[in-house]
Parts: sequence; structure tokens; C-alpha cells
Amino acid sequence: MSSRIDEIMEDMGMDGSFVPHEEYQEYPLEEMRERAAAFYADIKRRRTIREFSDRPVPRDIIETCLLAAGTAPSGANLQPWQFVVVSDPEIKEKIKVAAEAEEREFYNGKAPQEWLDALAPLGTDEHKKFLTIAPYLIAIFAKSYDLLPDGRKVKNYYVSESVGLAAGTLITALHQCGLASLTHTPSPMGFLNEILDRPKNERALILLVVGYPADDCEVPSKAKKKKALDEIAVFL
Repeated sequence: MSSRIDEIMEDMGMDGSFVPHEEYQEYPLEEMRERAAAFYADIKRRRTIREFSDRPVPRDIIETCLLAAGTAPSGANLQPWQFVVVSDPEIKEKIKVAAEAEEREFYNGKAPQEWLDALAPLGTDEHKKFLTIAPYLIAIFAKSYDLLPDGRKVKNYYVSESVGLAAGTLITALHQCGLASLTHTPSPMGFLNEILDRPKNERALILLVVGYPADDCEVPSKAKKKKALDEIAVFL
């Protein structure tokens, strides 16, 4: 009789065998430096925005970015993420109403003053009109477990870490193709399970707002500066 993990791997299309890693691409040292510098120059242009255009974005572009997100590493390769893409205006309106209700409580008593002071330079408040203006909302859910076809539960491992990696990959992919995004995190986000009809094993981590910047979009000047290398890394 096969073990439980064997059954799980078989159900997910993994048979436990290994093949040569033939897709790896090595580059000459100078090209490595050029590629690293080019990527840094491009990614440091990425800004979180809150003023979106309602210009439509072709669905196939979003689909390809989601496929890129799905390549992220995950605990035991169990891929404990679920992306729910919302473009329907009525559903976006429901999300906006629910999110603003949570944010209203946050800004009017729930949040400590220190947190509000940290947010002040960004000019944020409980009004989230971008939730209905941007062409897409992508709700990113973390799955604590999956279900096999026979109904048995399969526990997922390193769930938050895995979903965080996938979310970062998605944000980078969207930037790479010329789209902007906002990581919106009203707390709590249980309303997303209800509105989007998601099961109990899924917990919303991020509501990613996606689209083009508005023509008159502005970003906080004081939020531009990123920490220097010696502030974020230690070499031993």
C-alpha cells in the first residue's frame, strides 16, 4: 500500500523521480553583471500607486503574469495559493463597500496612533475608489490545506512564505509588462471569502489592484527613497 505522501504526489502529477536540470542558463560574468544591473534599473522604477486609469487590460496578459506567479517556489511544491481575478463591476463594488467599512474602523479607532503617523506621508484614508476604477482586482488567497478527489485533506507547509513569494513574482511580472499595482490589505479580509465564495481552507492575504496609472497619477516623493545596501544586507 502506498504511503499518504505517495498518493498526494501522484494526485499532483509528481512521481518522485528526478531528471537532469537542462533548463538552467549560465552567463559569462560580465553578462551576469549587465543583466543584474539592467534588472535593478528596471525594477527600481516600480512604484505602488493609488490612482488608476479605467483603461482595459487584455485578459491574456493577466493570465500570463499569473502563470509566472505560479512558478514561485513553495513548501514541498504544494503551491498553496489561489488567485481570484475580479473584473466584474458589481463584484468590485461589493468589495469596495466591504473594504471601506473595515478601513473606516481602522482609521477611526482600531489603528494605534504610531501606525497612523507612519501612514500619514502616504496620504491614505478609508476611501478606496481605486477598487472600482482599476480594471482588475486580484485576491491572493493562502490555502492551509488542499482536498484530494476523495475528500481527504492534504496539509500545506510554509504557506505564508510560499504565497508571499508568489505574490512578489506576480507584482514583478506585472511591472515587467508595463502595468502598475497596489498591495491593498484591509484587515480583516474575511469579507473576500464571502463575496468571492471561497472555501474555509483559503485565507485572503493581499488584494492586488492592477491596471495602468491614471494620467494625473502622483506618488509620494518622500516614499521614493529605499534603504541602502548596507542597511538591508550583511555579508559574513
